[in-house]
Amino acid sequence: MSGLAEVVEAGLERRASPRPVEELDSVVIRFVGDSGDGMQLTGTGFSRAIAKAGHDFATHPDYPSEIRAPTGTLFGVSGYQIQFASRQVFTSGDAPDVLVAMNPAALKTNLSDVKPGGIIIANSGAFTDNNLAKAGYAISPLADGSLGAYRVYQIDISGLTAQALKDSGLSKKDIGRCKNFYALGLMLSLYSRPLEKEEEDIRQKFARKPEVAEANVLALRAGYAYADATEMFITSYRVRAAEIQKGTYRSLTGNHATALGFVAASELSGVPLFLGSYPITPATDILHELSALKHFNVTTFQAEDEIAGICSAIGAAYGGVLGMTTTSGPGMALKTEALGLAVMLELPLVIVNVQRGGPSTGLPTKIEQSDLLQAVYGRNGECPIPVIAANSPADCFDCAIEAFRIAVKYMTPVILLSDGGIGNAAEPWRIPDPASLPKLEVKFRTDPEGFQAYARDASLARPWVRPGTPGLEHRVGGLEKDFLTGNISHDPVNHQRMVEVRAAKVDGIAADMPPLQVEGPPEGDLLIVGWGSTYGSIVQAREQAVAEGCSVSHAHLRHLNPFPSDLGGILKRYRKVLVPEMNLGQLSRLLRERYLIDVAQLNKVQGRPFKVSEIHDRIIELCNEVSK
Repeated sequence: MSGLAEVVEAGLERRASPRPVEELDSVVIRFVGDSGDGMQLTGTGFSRAIAKAGHDFATHPDYPSEIRAPTGTLFGVSGYQIQFASRQVFTSGDAPDVLVAMNPAALKTNLSDVKPGGIIIANSGAFTDNNLAKAGYAISPLADGSLGAYRVYQIDISGLTAQALKDSGLSKKDIGRCKNFYALGLMLSLYSRPLEKEEEDIRQKFARKPEVAEANVLALRAGYAYADATEMFITSYRVRAAEIQKGTYRSLTGNHATALGFVAASELSGVPLFLGSYPITPATDILHELSALKHFNVTTFQAEDEIAGICSAIGAAYGGVLGMTTTSGPGMALKTEALGLAVMLELPLVIVNVQRGGPSTGLPTKIEQSDLLQAVYGRNGECPIPVIAANSPADCFDCAIEAFRIAVKYMTPVILLSDGGIGNAAEPWRIPDPASLPKLEVKFRTDPEGFQAYARDASLARPWVRPGTPGLEHRVGGLEKDFLTGNISHDPVNHQRMVEVRAAKVDGIAADMPPLQVEGPPEGDLLIVGWGSTYGSIVQAREQAVAEGCSVSHAHLRHLNPFPSDLGGILKRYRKVLVPEMNLGQLSRLLRERYLIDVAQLNKVQGRPFKVSEIHDRIIELCNEVSK
């Protein structure tokens, strides 16, 4: 009898007296191991199963910058955290209830985050003398009593996977790669989730290698059967499905949502979409996603460098299509000169910056809100560009449409800020009714009567003319333009006039924004102002503080340049203003500069998102100051 059959048979016997099931409101699970252990794939598979069960959830993938870090080392650890619940979920969770550690390095780098009394499932087969030494352990933590504050389950995932797949015909190396699915099977069983759909997904993912697909399915079943059969798991757990708005949902990442939003913008406008981009972490997935959607009149061009990427997009916009480019970190700096050209040409263009830790190469796989000041100011000359920011993976879809709405209405480049946390994280997304999406009207000038290339409409936008339109020939380039004709002009008065009108055009976008939404009292002790991916942590921290009797409100900014027209009045209605940011205070600086008010800062630049507790503690501190 094979090892798998033995475990399954034991599981069938065990079902005669099933384990008690404990109901939970929410669970935070973190999978960690070497970057080659497939933790991202394991986490993604678990999140899919959770989504199909009707839970709300949020994830946070975390992987090293090194392409192939040495096996078993501390800096080679890769992780994937998910929180799922029977209520609305805003973050991936502060601290894991369950840590699945595939080797000693994974345990050492993540142990301090686990809740006291939490569950640790350790792949004991990887706790060899060699791996312990690499992680800096003189004695195995599984044997020295140092894990007494946790519920520890030692399972030889490596050995059990090898036993289950001994007749698979795969090499020892390939069998080792299947242990992540064994771990996934363990967790699906422990949290009462079925296997069938995950098996389908595995076979689809590895369709070109059916022998690998079947090995992974066997490993998944073996892990599931082990958890079902073994006596070490006294209890299994169940989280009730969340009560969510009716509709059709899918799980998607921020980068995927961004790509779908741009395709929607193209469909809404009836204008083809062009992406010119150079691959860079963590923005590359947008290029991947759009390249798979060519049947929606999408053209993608993988350029030889960042400059070629944006210049090709400017050329596409001049040619009369929706031009866009994507980048991150130092790639944004390389695009700067071309950004100035796009401002001078006054063409619709969207630049997506999926921010990461910097400066220079910095922390390319870690989260940081590092580029707000660069987006607002980072160009030579007086060079204003509208800036918006997404606050969650699902919000990326709406922000992509909004970016092109502004770009085509005002004939201007627009910067859309996301970040690595949003771009790689996943959450449920309710697929919208197409009829509910905003209108995106595009007008091309075709009448040559009285044509002036830089004559402006009520929004101060110049006409958009497709090249080759009879009678509408005009000059473009980086030299200053005449206020009406667009011909080259070095006249000093004309230059000032053009600089002022370009600034006025961007400032005027504020009149086109809806009123800023404030959650909580319209005036009072404390207002939290946030932007981007701090949204979820702020929402939960505020809810906790309100439950404790604090008067706290929250306004989250999508539009960062220009600011909403009512923001100044809102800020003045509160005694204190708190701005949490994953930088050293970039929005805080802009608010002080624009509104001449003081703000309290909460800054974090550790390559990790805010914990809810960190913002909550700062709220309580400020509320206590106000009450004195």
